[in-house]
Amino acid sequence: MNASDLIFSPGLPWPVIAILAALALVALLVALWRGLSGWALRAVAALAVLVALAGPSLQQEERDPLTDILLAIVDDSASQTLSDRPDQNAAALASLEAQVASRTGLDLTIRRLSEFADPATPDGTHMMRAVTAALADLPRDRVAGVVAITDGVVHDTELAPNLPAPFQALLTGRAPDWDLRLSVIDAPAFAILGEQTEIRLRVDALGAPRADGDIIELSVSRDGAMPEVALARVGTDIVLPLTLTHAGRNLIHITLPAAEGELTDRNNAAVIEVNGVRDRLRVLLVSGTPHPGTRTWRNLLKSDGAVDLVHFTILRPPEKQDGVPVNELSLIAFPTQELFVDKIDEFDLIIFDRYRLRGILPGGYLDSVRAYVERGGAVLIAAGPALAGAESIARSGLAAMLPAFPSGRLIEGAFRPAISDAGRRHPISRDLEDFAPEGGWGPWLRRVELEPTSGHTILNGPDDAALLTLDRVGDGRVALLGSDHAWLWARGFEGGGPQLELLRRLAHWLMREPELEEEALSATATETGLRIERRTMEDTTPEATVTFPDGTETVLGLSNRTPGLFDGEIAAPEQGLYRVTQGDLATVVVRGLAALREFEQPVADAAPLTPLGRATNGTVTRIEDGLPGLRPVRMGQLAHGRGWIGYTPRNAYVTQAIRVIPLAPAWLMLAIAALSLIGAWLIEGRGGARRKEG
Repeated sequence: MNASDLIFSPGLPWPVIAILAALALVALLVALWRGLSGWALRAVAALAVLVALAGPSLQQEERDPLTDILLAIVDDSASQTLSDRPDQNAAALASLEAQVASRTGLDLTIRRLSEFADPATPDGTHMMRAVTAALADLPRDRVAGVVAITDGVVHDTELAPNLPAPFQALLTGRAPDWDLRLSVIDAPAFAILGEQTEIRLRVDALGAPRADGDIIELSVSRDGAMPEVALARVGTDIVLPLTLTHAGRNLIHITLPAAEGELTDRNNAAVIEVNGVRDRLRVLLVSGTPHPGTRTWRNLLKSDGAVDLVHFTILRPPEKQDGVPVNELSLIAFPTQELFVDKIDEFDLIIFDRYRLRGILPGGYLDSVRAYVERGGAVLIAAGPALAGAESIARSGLAAMLPAFPSGRLIEGAFRPAISDAGRRHPISRDLEDFAPEGGWGPWLRRVELEPTSGHTILNGPDDAALLTLDRVGDGRVALLGSDHAWLWARGFEGGGPQLELLRRLAHWLMREPELEEEALSATATETGLRIERRTMEDTTPEATVTFPDGTETVLGLSNRTPGLFDGEIAAPEQGLYRVTQGDLATVVVRGLAALREFEQPVADAAPLTPLGRATNGTVTRIEDGLPGLRPVRMGQLAHGRGWIGYTPRNAYVTQAIRVIPLAPAWLMLAIAALSLIGAWLIEGRGGARRKEG
């Protein structure tokens, strides 16, 4: 293909040439005014000089035409895997490839969203970013059109670039598609234990056929436990009451059962993490015989500003006769009935420190303590010498819930507590040795011989004798410490020991803190997948079953990292909600978002892309209505019609050679100017001679 253009190479700047042209015009007008007969030749001379100064040339180019480019962006995000959309994607792309192949001068460039971003990105479909990036790799003067194969649900339309050609969208999905969506409107990040809070949810019907007002059952599970049923009305906010029962991380898993015919159940679940906090920790400390450990207990409990401590100390047994009137021993009567019966359930923990039976507390009060434990309370018994005697608490109504029974022997002598085999698996004591000072733990000087009857012994004395035993009673928990010398660690006696850490963990286990549960299954999201951890008192543990967001399952064997702790990792590239089960235990974990933004609106929608198509003379066409034909249209014309979409040929080319032919060589123009001036002079000279003769 050849093309010719007229070009100029002026010898002087154009303004100078314009001034010279103006002067020549003035001179010509003067010549006309004076009636000079050679004015025409003078005009030819001036024109020749001006043309010579302008330097006109004929530029001839040898051009090779370039093909136009049709850019196809294929949406392969998560929502495009629903229903038969993959088949629609493939059919639309195959149709484009066939039509482009049948046309000369048109090439097809195919790019997929996954080339520019993770298709499982939690923040939606970034179609416009992909278009911008793809155009950056192409010569814009060759782009004849952009065709997007997508469901239309695009989350970055505000970033649409300035397109050089029509934008066409081929919409996947079906007109009858519908879906149910569960969304969390409002949920607290923290909640006070025992106080009711609220979670606000909503179930929406997208596309039809469910109508607003229909009643649907929701499944609500806490920390992987058996689910409860809650009723929800479609299209209306639902208020779900929530009362936390344990401190720390609480996972609330809410599921909307999948309905037959809906597009996906990937937006039918939500996981809400609520951190349970105690408003005030109420502890009842019942002290028997005063001893140095009492001060340690008080310092430990009062050091925490969130602890409300009620300390009940028995200083004078009934049989003591010292002549002091009873009404002078206390300003007010101690409210034993209120503490041990009426308001006992308000306490989070009851501690008996060297308590002995003296008849101060009637047997009915101790029976009330046992019932309190069975209802979910917590009791810690720090035994003194009285535990081995006739006034032992083991001879009261509390005996039935004790995890060990005293043999009756009180053993005096230094010994160093040691972690038992069970203790190495229990979260309370598993790593307590890490807190040992140089040279090991300091000794205790007295203990009561215990015979374990139930539960787990986590600390031993000499010859593996039981020292600290734990057990669950009904819904509550009990711990029995067979010595009153733990305070020696706090005083640093011969190096001391982790008294504060031991008693803190012990109290938290008694109050059911999740991180100290000895039988627990947990899962956390990592950068590449999931890490599953199982705490158990057993030597082995079964395989864990992991259910992926798309419903597929896989089995993972857990390895024994340390005693009582098994773990394993599994690759989990997909964002969403994972469920992990192992025997009777279950938990859920969210990697990214429980429901990707992709599935907030899984029903295909033309609205987001319609403005961009309209602005570029393109359109949005449903694939289910038939695949459109492809036609070329002139720039600026409407690029769509019934059953077809258009592209605009760009007529781009590459110049192979350029030849420049001067149209007014300077020597020729100067010769013409000179001859014209001579001719004008001769004509004007003859005219002057005639006038003289006449």
